[in-house]
Amino acid sequence: QVQLVESGGGLVQAGGSLRLTCAVSGSDFEIHALGWYRQAPGKTRDVVATISTRGTPSYAPSMKGRFTISRDNAKKSVELQIDNLTPEDTAIYYCNAYNTVDSKVYWGQGTQVTVSS
Repeated sequence: QVQLVESGGGLVQAGGSLRLTCAVSGSDFEIHALGWYRQAPGKTRDVVATISTRGTPSYAPSMKGRFTISRDNAKKSVELQIDNLTPEDTAIYYCNAYNTVDSKVYWGQGTQVTVSS
């Protein structure tokens, strides 16, 4: 069983930066691909970025340039750096873990990011 706990969200002014962290508990961290998703009010939950078990990042086309995903296998965590925030980035950001062996998927409870103009 894997549990995910996000932190680092908050209220920030446009143009600012945030670093979101997801702490992952449970076994076999290294076999989980990890990702960040976001869901704005009234919209679907969309992928922001993912990172493979080997540390290869991948970004949604609209997210390239301002988002940086990284993972720390020693700390069992995944982070998302967001730069030059805009009000359109306002959403709940969710951490995701995908077990590459048994295909189980896990979600965190989400962290709210609010960007003021």
